[in-house]
This record gives sequence, C-alpha cells and structure tokens, in this order.
Amino acid sequence: MNSDAGLALLVAAGCILAMSGVPGLLLGWRSPWGARIATSATVLGSLLGLAGCALALGGMGAGAFTLPSPVPGGRLEFSVDALSGFFALPVFVVGCLGALYGVAYWPPAGNPRSGRRLRFCYGLLLGSITFVTLARDGIGFLVAWEVMALSGYFLVTADERSTDARRAGWLYLVYSHAGTLCLVGFFAVLARAGGDFALRPLVPGAAGLGVSTVLFGLAFIGFGIKAGVMPLHSWLPAAHASAPSHVSAVMSGVMLKMGIYGIVRATSILPLPPVFWGAALLVFGSLTTVLAIAFALGQRDLKRLLAYSSIENIGIILLGLGLAMVGRSEGRSDWVMLGLGGCLLHVWNHALFKSLLFFAAGSVVHATGTREIDRMGGLARRMPWTAGLFLLGSVAICGLPPLNGFVSEFLVYLGLARSALVPGSAWVALPAPALAATGALAVACFVKVFGVVFLGTPRSAATEGVHESPALMLVPMAVLGAACVLVGAAPLLVAPALERAVLVWAGGPLRGRSLAGLAPLGWVSMAAAALLIGTAVVLAAVVPACRRARLRQPGLATWGCGYAGGSARLQYTASSFAQLITARFAWVLLPKVHQPRIDRLFPAPAHFHSRVDDTVLDSVLMPGLRRLRGLAGRMRVYQQGNLQEYVLYIVAAIAILLLFNLRLDWLVTEICGNGGAR
Repeated sequence: MNSDAGLALLVAAGCILAMSGVPGLLLGWRSPWGARIATSATVLGSLLGLAGCALALGGMGAGAFTLPSPVPGGRLEFSVDALSGFFALPVFVVGCLGALYGVAYWPPAGNPRSGRRLRFCYGLLLGSITFVTLARDGIGFLVAWEVMALSGYFLVTADERSTDARRAGWLYLVYSHAGTLCLVGFFAVLARAGGDFALRPLVPGAAGLGVSTVLFGLAFIGFGIKAGVMPLHSWLPAAHASAPSHVSAVMSGVMLKMGIYGIVRATSILPLPPVFWGAALLVFGSLTTVLAIAFALGQRDLKRLLAYSSIENIGIILLGLGLAMVGRSEGRSDWVMLGLGGCLLHVWNHALFKSLLFFAAGSVVHATGTREIDRMGGLARRMPWTAGLFLLGSVAICGLPPLNGFVSEFLVYLGLARSALVPGSAWVALPAPALAATGALAVACFVKVFGVVFLGTPRSAATEGVHESPALMLVPMAVLGAACVLVGAAPLLVAPALERAVLVWAGGPLRGRSLAGLAPLGWVSMAAAALLIGTAVVLAAVVPACRRARLRQPGLATWGCGYAGGSARLQYTASSFAQLITARFAWVLLPKVHQPRIDRLFPAPAHFHSRVDDTVLDSVLMPGLRRLRGLAGRMRVYQQGNLQEYVLYIVAAIAILLLFNLRLDWLVTEICGNGGAR
C-alpha cells in the first residue's frame, strides 16, 4: 500500500460517512433499521479512515488527485499528508464512538421525528470534516466547509421543541457565515497573490508583508470563529449546550479543531512570518485560556461549563502555535518542535478527554433529565461508572499527571521555558504564568463540578430513581478513558506522528531536532507508569477500607449537640463554591446577582440567585445590534414607494461609485483642459 492508497481510503471513508444516514431517510420514522445501518456505515467508514490516517502518519508520502471544477479558474484538488492525517484521525475515533453512544442516548423509538435527520446530518458532518482536511484548493475547501457548517446547524437544532436550541442554532449559523465570508476573502487575496486558489506555499516575494498580513488576519478571524477563540466565541457555549451530547462531543472534540487546522494550514503556506504574528497568537491564546476557564467557573449548566472549558483548551493550543510561529520567525527550530508538537498533541488530547466528559455529561443528563448542576448531587452512588470516568476525564483536562493532558501542556511549558533562557527573547515566556494560572483554575472548576454533581446528597427530585447508563453508552466512555491513560503513560508512541506533522508545517527538516531529543518523554513515561501503579495500589487499599467503615457505622453523624444529619440546603451550590474565585473576575464576567435584602427581625422567605452570561454577546453585541436596529428603523422614512425617489437613489449611488473608481485628478485636468480649449 502506498500514499495513493492512503488517500483513496480517506476519500472512501469520507464518502461512506457522508452517505451513512441516507438509507434511514427512506425508512419509517420508528424503524430501528435506519439507526442500525447508519451506525454500521459509520463504523465501517471510521475503520477505513483510521487505516488511511495510519498510512499518512506513517510517512508514506503525500498522495493527490485533481478533478475539473465547474468554477472558472478553479479545480478540485485533494491530497493527504501527515498534517491532514493528524487532524483527520479524531474524526474517525470520536465519530465512531459517538455513533455507538447515540444509539442508546438518542434512540429512534424515543425520537421518531428528529432521529432520521440527526443521523443523516451526523454522518454528513463527519464526511465534510474529512474532506476539509483533504481539500487543497479554495473551491473544494469552501464547499466542504459550508456543508460542515450547515450540517452542524441542523444537529444543534435537533431538539426542535426547544426555544434555546433554535436560538443557539441561529446564533451558530450567523457566526459560521461571518467566518465563511472571511475565508472567501482569504482565498480571493490568495488567488491574487499566487495566481490560483491552491493551498500551497506561496513563492517568496509573491506577496509583500502587507498582503501576507491581510491573509493572516483573514485566516485568523475566519478560522478563529470556528475554533471559538475569544472574543469570537459567543456562538459556542449555547450550541454545545443545546446539541445532543454525542453531537456536542464531536463538535467540541473534532469540529472546533478544524478552525485550528485552518490556521495551521494557512500559516504553513505563507512566507516567513514576522514576529508580531506569533506574538498576536500568544496574546490571544493567553486571554482565551484565562478568561474562558473563569467563565466556566461561573456556569451552573453542566454542558455550558464544558463548552467554556473547550474554549480554554483552544487557548492552550494557540499558545503552542504562537510559540512555533515566533520560533519560525527567529530561526529557533527547538521552539517550533516543542510549540507545534504541544499544539498538535493537545488537539488529540482534547478530542479524547473532552469527548469523554461530554459523553459522561450526557449520561448524567440522560439519567436526571436536567443540565442544572444545582439540581444534582450524590450521583456517584447510583452511577459509579459514569462518576469514575468523569473523574478520569477531569484529571486529564486539568493537565495533571499521569494522564494525557499533562504531556501536551508539558511540551508547551518546556518551549516557553527554553525561550526565557535566550537573551532578548524572554518576552516569549510571558504566557507561562497565564498557563499556570489556567491549570489552577481548571482544577478548581472540575473539583466544583465533580463535587456538586457526584458527591454529597441529592439536591432535588431529579435524582430520584436514577440508575447507571446502559453499556452502549459506557463502553465508548471507557475506550476514551483508556486512550487518555495510554497517551499519558506512553507519549513516545505518538512522538513519530507528531514530528512528521510538524515537519509538514515547517516545510522541511529542523536541523536534526527531534521531539524525543528535546523533551524527556522517556522519563515522563516511567514517572507516569509509577504514578499509575501507586494510584492503583492506594485505591485498592483505601476503597474497601472506607466501605467497611461505612458499613460498621451507618448512622455516624458529624457531631452531637442536637445535630441529626445533613440536608441538601446545607451543601455548597455551584455558585457559592466558585464565588471566591469568580469575584476576582467580576470586571469581565459581569455576574447578574439577585441578593435579598433582610431588613426585619423575622424576614419573609427569600432566595439568592446569580448567573454569569456571555459578556461579549449579552453586553456588547446584542446592545449594539439593538441600537443598529433602531437606526435602521429611522431610515424607513426614505422608503416611500416613490419610483422617482428610487431612481434618484440609484443615480446618486452610481455617481459616488464613479468618484471612487475614477481618478479625480485626471477628471479635473480633463475639465480644465477642455475649458481652456473653448
């Protein structure tokens, strides 16, 4: 098998995935065969895709083929390299597991009206993402990108009875098309500079610094909207919260990374970048990491909290890419290898642990019927497997050893530390404190989530009758959890694939630099293995002892003095647990607080309520749009239905366009010359 076979496998996988839901459209609403066919086709397509990715990541070269395009001057070119294979692999892993999970989470019998549409759009989303990674021309890329956006909209609005889902879908659609407009501009400028729409490296000198910066800016905004970079993120929390949980896992673990893929691919084809490009990525990455996890701490909706956490991890990925960009500008191959290596590895790691967390959150929502954290509590006793797997994903996302999140963040830390030792470049290491603070805030965030959701006592009737999820939902979670442990304990296994992907972006060898030579991954593996063994031994000894102690003293109270036992009202709520931290970020979170006023000796019953909305959307964009709508309303006076007035408007517009397109100095000279002749 060669590189052409790898490309053929990936193209076949994309086609099978895109068509997996079509047979179900021809069957009845309640027929189970639609779900069975779609799931089987998704598994088959994913297996073919994994084989194609293995060939691409194994250094088999870059296969390519070209088809004629209906657009003049364009062509449909598809190719695969290690970078494409790296970003395509999570599509097949998460997509396959999500399809299996969805059979139990969104069964056809319980969702007859939306089930067929969801399965069709789910496969279409996976297939379009596959072709986004393979497209090497602007036409094919934009077509696949738009199909991805539209299928995502129908998935977000799968619950058509929910007003929140419809609102989230429209918000997602507006942001998606704004990003697409930027990408159309990107490819138009690229064609002007390079002669066509092909995604290949520009010839040095073909585009000056100004044109290259315009290309970088358009790519960063267009792809940054899809990735959820702050402040371009406002569509993301509502969309991830409203979508079915296995769709949320694909959107967060896979679709967001297409924004990162676009930025990585665009920067790989631009000439030698100036330093301020990388500096801009470092600034946006730092702001995104810290502010996103602060917003996550203030959430009471379980899935919205996970959505903001996804934005935080996008910031970590941007930090690695920014370090690599600065290293490319300064000729520091070690920064490139460590920065981009950490960036790309975190793409994989985030796909694993965030999909695990969304699956576990879906298990909780499926059992309780609510996403409100404050209505949960004590679920670990009734859902032990879900609780354990959620805890594993929480440890991974906090970047704690010995799991995979630690390894990718360690590479970024190491690159930032090396930059601090170079005279004149210590400023590159300034994001390191932001990354460290983000880790501490992430620990606080997920301690809050796990403690309020799974520990303590039930807080409402939503937890009554709760039982563990079926095996078809637990097995995909267990597979993802095992992958988190494997990558964390044996990072050397993924180092060759990382190096090949980095070299594709760098455009050639990095003067003998290798990831294993720059980072002590072998020592990380041994330390992780020792920590895993020690943890297993401690748990094996502690858990049975705790159970025996609890059985011997089932009625043990905290103390005497009339204290009979705890109640749900005595527990921390999600807001109160995080209040000490979120109060430090009140200047950006702008929390909405309803605090009762107690002004009598025997006050009436009252309650405290607080919430954290999205500041950019609710405090900046929506007020601005309301003012714009008011201004537009005042312009109605010019729409009187009078044909003569409309003709006058057209003549005035043409005159203005002529003034902008004609050279006024030539016009003045011509008029003066004619007057002199007369």
